[in-house]
Order: sequence, then structure tokens, then C-alpha cells
Amino acid sequence: MSELHDQRLVDEVMRQWPPTVAVFLRYKMRCIGCAIGRLHTIAEACREHDVDPRSFLTDLEIAILAPPRPSCPQPSAELPSPIISSL
Repeated sequence: MSELHDQRLVDEVMRQWPPTVAVFLRYKMRCIGCAIGRLHTIAEACREHDVDPRSFLTDLEIAILAPPRPSCPQPSAELPSPIISSL
């Protein structure tokens, strides 16, 4: 279990756990880059955006605990060269 609670600052949560940014966006909370995010707690942001804090915290926890998504694979150096037909 993470140390997430409703008195954590919004900006602090997004910086510590980047996958939570998607949760803020899904709830239509445009806190990303907002100057008030450095001062607003999760509880205050939920109140301002009329969001249920329990559901929001649950979804933040899920995002934090989810395994990281794999990044796009890099192309292999052994890819076949394209076939060029002569005209």
C-alpha cells in the first residue's frame, strides 16, 4: 500500500507517481500544470471538481499499484532490408 491519502498535495502525487496523471484526466480534473496543484490537497481538488474522494483515491491507488506498462519495443538491428525493385 502506498502512502497516498487525501491530504497529499496534487502536484506531489503526480510527481511521485506519474501514472496518476491519467486518473486526474479521466476525472476531468485539469490539475496537470496548474499552479494551484502545488497548494491543493487531493481532498480540496475533489471538492472543487465535485469528485467523490473515495472513488478517486481508489483509482489513484490502482494506478500506483499497477505494473508498469511496457514501452514501445525498439527496432532490432537485424531487421531485413527492404526489397527494391528495379524499374
